[in-house]
Amino acid sequence: MSAADRISRALFGFYLVAFFVYLFAPLAIMGAATFNASRFPTVTPWQGTTLQWFSELWSDSAMWQSVWTSIVVAFFVVLIALPVGTAAALMLTSLHARARGFLYAVMVSPLLTPGVVIGIATLVLWRQLGVGGGLFLIVVAQASFIICYVMLMVAARLQRFDRTQEEAALGLGASKFMVFRRILLPFLKPALIAAAFLAVLQSVENYNTTLFVRGFDTPLTVFIATKVRTGLTPAVNALALIMIAITVLGAVAYEIARRRQARAGKAA
Repeated sequence: MSAADRISRALFGFYLVAFFVYLFAPLAIMGAATFNASRFPTVTPWQGTTLQWFSELWSDSAMWQSVWTSIVVAFFVVLIALPVGTAAALMLTSLHARARGFLYAVMVSPLLTPGVVIGIATLVLWRQLGVGGGLFLIVVAQASFIICYVMLMVAARLQRFDRTQEEAALGLGASKFMVFRRILLPFLKPALIAAAFLAVLQSVENYNTTLFVRGFDTPLTVFIATKVRTGLTPAVNALALIMIAITVLGAVAYEIARRRQARAGKAA
C-alpha cells in the first residue's frame, strides 16, 4: 500500500469518527445528564448518580398531557396528509411535462414558506370563519406543509412504477379501483409507511407553526420551550432518553423482522 493510500484511508477513518462523534455526542451527553443529581440538565459538575428524574417525569402530569396532545395531533395529521399527499402524487405523475412542472412548483411552495407565516396565515384565515386556536388549527396548519413531504416520497416511488401493469390489468377487465388496490397500493406500501413515519416526526417536532395556532392546547415542543424559559429540569432529558430507547428498539425489531422475512423468502 502506497503512502498516498495510507493517508487517504487515515483521513477517511478520521472523517467517520468525527462524523459519528458530532452526531451522537449530544445525545450521549443528554442521556448522561438524566442521571445527574443536578436540578439543571448538565453533566458538569457531576453531583451524584440518581434516578429521581424518571420518577419526577412520571408524576409530571402537564408534560404527559403535552405528549398526549402531540400524539393526537400527529395521528390526525397523518390521517389527512397520507391520502391527500398520495392523491397529489398520483395526479402529478399523470400530467403533461409542462403542466407537471408548474403544478409541482405550486405543491411544494408550502415547504419553502416559513413556518411562522403558515401559522399566522392559518390563524388569521380561520378566525375570520369563527374558529379559534386549538387542536383543529394545529392539525390544519401542520398538514398544509406535511402533505408536501408525503407527495414527494410517493412521487419518487411512482417514478419506478411500470405503467404497463395497469394497462394489462385494465385490459383483462379489472376496474380502476381494483387496479389501485391490487397493484398500485402494494407497490406504494414502502413509501406510504416511510411517509407516515416522516409525517409523525415532522408533526411532533414542529414549533414555529404550532406556536401561533395552538390556542390553549400545549404540544410537547411548545411545552419544552416554555420550560426552558421558566426552569428546565432533567425530567425532560428522561423523556427524551425514553423516546430514543423506543426508537432504537423499534428499529432493531424492524430489522430483525425484515431479515427473518428475507430468509423465509429465500427458503421458499
